[in-house]
Amino acid sequence: MEQKKHAGGICAGRLSKDEYAKNFSDSHAPLNRVQAVIEADRCYYCFDAPCTTACPTGIDIPTFIQRIAQDNVRGAAKAILEENILGGMCARVCPTEVLCEQACVRNTNEDKPVEIGLLQRFATDNYLAKPGTPLFTRAASSGKRVAVVGAGPAGLSCAHRLAMLGHAVVLFDANPKPGGLNEYGLAAYKTVDGFAQREIDWLLSIGGIDVKSNLALGRDIVLDNLVRDYDAVFLGMGLAGVNAIGITEPQATGLRDAVTFIAELRQSRDMATVPIGRQVVVIGGGMTAVDAAVQSKKLGAEDVTIVYRRGEEAMSASDYEQNWAKKNGVKIKHWSAPKEILAEGGAVRGVRFAYTRAENGKLVETGESFTLSADMVFRAIGQTYEAAPAGSGLSLTHGRIAADDEGRTSHAKVWAGGDCIYGGRDLTVEAVEHGKRAAISIDKSLRGRVAP
Repeated sequence: MEQKKHAGGICAGRLSKDEYAKNFSDSHAPLNRVQAVIEADRCYYCFDAPCTTACPTGIDIPTFIQRIAQDNVRGAAKAILEENILGGMCARVCPTEVLCEQACVRNTNEDKPVEIGLLQRFATDNYLAKPGTPLFTRAASSGKRVAVVGAGPAGLSCAHRLAMLGHAVVLFDANPKPGGLNEYGLAAYKTVDGFAQREIDWLLSIGGIDVKSNLALGRDIVLDNLVRDYDAVFLGMGLAGVNAIGITEPQATGLRDAVTFIAELRQSRDMATVPIGRQVVVIGGGMTAVDAAVQSKKLGAEDVTIVYRRGEEAMSASDYEQNWAKKNGVKIKHWSAPKEILAEGGAVRGVRFAYTRAENGKLVETGESFTLSADMVFRAIGQTYEAAPAGSGLSLTHGRIAADDEGRTSHAKVWAGGDCIYGGRDLTVEAVEHGKRAAISIDKSLRGRVAP
């Protein structure tokens, strides 16, 4: 294969076609019917099940698992999707190991919980492959119009529930395609074969949702106008800002934001066209850092290191994700803070780090340092809410929109949910629940059952 050369050691097309296909295939094989039934039989079908309590969307987990055991896949999918309309994607990316599966009573007497995530994927995948008669239909028209800003998990969930309740929804999104992080922010090997768009196409098939793409709040649409023109507004824009490393960043080839790199991979039709360095350093400790690092390896990088300023237990990436990174050949170095991006001739050459330690609850430098050679460095130290597009009419808490448990903001006609509100855990499954709750609250308000 002819390699496409870039600056320094950055190059596209390092691997063969078969290697790319293998590396970016489904990272976790789904269960077949026999495996699903065997796994479903491991469930105790607990009354007042702790796994259901641990699920942010409140899926009746024992019920859907029992329906799988009874070979009622449609019924299982219904139990999932009536609470989590994006249950197919959440089955792929939800950290079940620290939510429902961690709460599974099987953990009391043995090491292995029921594989709830894989069973959820089995049910939703098989249903979506042949959906048949619609599971959900629209109520009679309410005559009300709601604007939903942001077609990510929170916005999609809110839009679908509002449509079910009979409201007309206009769904605005800044990107060419709906989906938000489900489409642009997840590792390519987590959701293959265009699943994100197939799930969204099914979601939109309920009708009553008009999607308007390439329209950004603050640029193409204004919150004040939406409040004027619609009966209610839901904001689910996510986090548009990317945190800086906190040190001087040279204008050099090879220094990139991890989120844009991941989005590029998800939208690429040919992984062989995506350039990667030979030596890659990823600065950060969350899911984005892991996704960027592992995909760098899968693109053909020879040496990939995640560097985090605190210890392993402080990383926001779960133990499962950290182990997944190591399994794929990624090194993780803790207690190291970036001090200088080294560049030469307009290209990244490495990063100098200071060793750190915790002292009286604060992070301090030890006085020692080290350097990692790199021709590509990814920033992956979190994202922030950008308040300017929504204007100054909404109250903020710690830099994000302040909202109550129903998603109500300080503006009587505006609700919000997902990563843009304060107090969440930035999980897809939690964003879905935010959207659902907000839609129910909006419906009650529009029908006069509660005061705005």
